[in-house]
Amino acid sequence: MADDRPARPARPVRRTTRGEVRRVERLTPHMIRVVLGGEGLAGFEVGEFTDHYVKLLFPPPGVTYPKPFDMEAIQRDLPRDQWPTTRTYTVRAWDPEAAELTLDFVYHGDSGLAGPWADRVQPGEEIHFFGPGGGYAPDPDAAWHLLVGDESALPAIATALEGLPAGAQARVFIEVENAEEEQSLGSPADTKIFWLHRGGAPVGEALVRAVRELDFPPGAVHAFVHGEATFVRELRRHLRTERRIPLPQLSISGYWRLGRDDEAWRSSKREWNEQIEQEEAAALSS
Repeated sequence: MADDRPARPARPVRRTTRGEVRRVERLTPHMIRVVLGGEGLAGFEVGEFTDHYVKLLFPPPGVTYPKPFDMEAIQRDLPRDQWPTTRTYTVRAWDPEAAELTLDFVYHGDSGLAGPWADRVQPGEEIHFFGPGGGYAPDPDAAWHLLVGDESALPAIATALEGLPAGAQARVFIEVENAEEEQSLGSPADTKIFWLHRGGAPVGEALVRAVRELDFPPGAVHAFVHGEATFVRELRRHLRTERRIPLPQLSISGYWRLGRDDEAWRSSKREWNEQIEQEEAAALSS
């Protein structure tokens, strides 16, 4: 019997970009900068966002792919356990003249995937990636800006600060392990940057306390709050239900979740967000 149902359209194949490692620099004890270049970046572009990101593709141990790299062929011809694993990283900088892409990695020893790669990678090695994506840039019409995050959000916060116009007002809270993890951040704006040292406290605890205690300047705020999902959730609840900030004035998302690897967090993130939205709606309607 013939099947008269329309064929399901094929999933579009995303374009991959090939980057060659040019330089590796240790910024702090737990932050490593990798600069990519090479002919594969010809035609690469980023737009107006300050939180542009790329999805790096890491082959499983012992797996090599034919050249040129062809993601469509890999997914067609190889079993799923031989497909690359993706990890998402913020574009810290893009230099179109030099065709160099800068990415910063949080490094916590041998745990994880991307951090250990950044620690051992050598100039000349290659990596492929999807992107860029993105969705946030500081609103030039905002009365002031609030930027909050842990180490994972530091590259995006640093890029946002560089993109603020002269005369803009910003309050910035960044939580790191200790003073050795602080970085020099530049901005043409009028910024007040507060480095919060975690010590042995839970991730984000100091950020939640600092934002709750902040005397908000007058006028509409544009807020960027990213990092570990638990503290991001607490601050979203605070900003939405206590400060009554409209959702369009917020860029807020959990980059990662303590106790979950990237795959487990991505698979549960939609449900997590839906639960937050339901809680928010109930609180705002009460």
